[in-house]
Amino acid sequence: MTDNDSVHALQERLCELLPRLRRFARSLAGNPHDADDVVQLALERALARAAQWRAGESLEAWVFGIVRNAWIDELRARGRRQRMFAPEEAGEHVGSSPLEGQVAAMAVQAAMAKLPPEQREVIALVLVEGLAYREAAEALGVPIGTVTSRLARGRHALQQMLDDAR
Repeated sequence: MTDNDSVHALQERLCELLPRLRRFARSLAGNPHDADDVVQLALERALARAAQWRAGESLEAWVFGIVRNAWIDELRARGRRQRMFAPEEAGEHVGSSPLEGQVAAMAVQAAMAKLPPEQREVIALVLVEGLAYREAAEALGVPIGTVTSRLARGRHALQQMLDDAR
């Protein structure tokens, strides 16, 4: 396989991951526009640093880690703390009769936004994106035990918030 073939194969795999990367970025940013910017930056970085990815390692963990680091870099560049606003989608159905699923999704989204970033990241990677604990640990640069404890605390906090909302 030539270098061009391997770059093309990497590009194809990145394209396949695009919806998941965007969903993960949205869970971090809480804003679709910021999420798209972060995904674009992360993909540029991944392609520019393609030689750093080892074929035996999880591409998902590597790219999700790049997305996370791109978001952290964006927050630092803004020079301020992240403020949580209601997502744009929350206002799409104002005045209409929301379906039960939409109400539940908005409740989960609002509860996710209230979680500390480290718990939100783990929940997004493991529960939403389906990464294994090991892959999530690689993406976040933390031990598996940290992923496990953050996930447990995040699940508990989400359950409490959702129970209180009812």
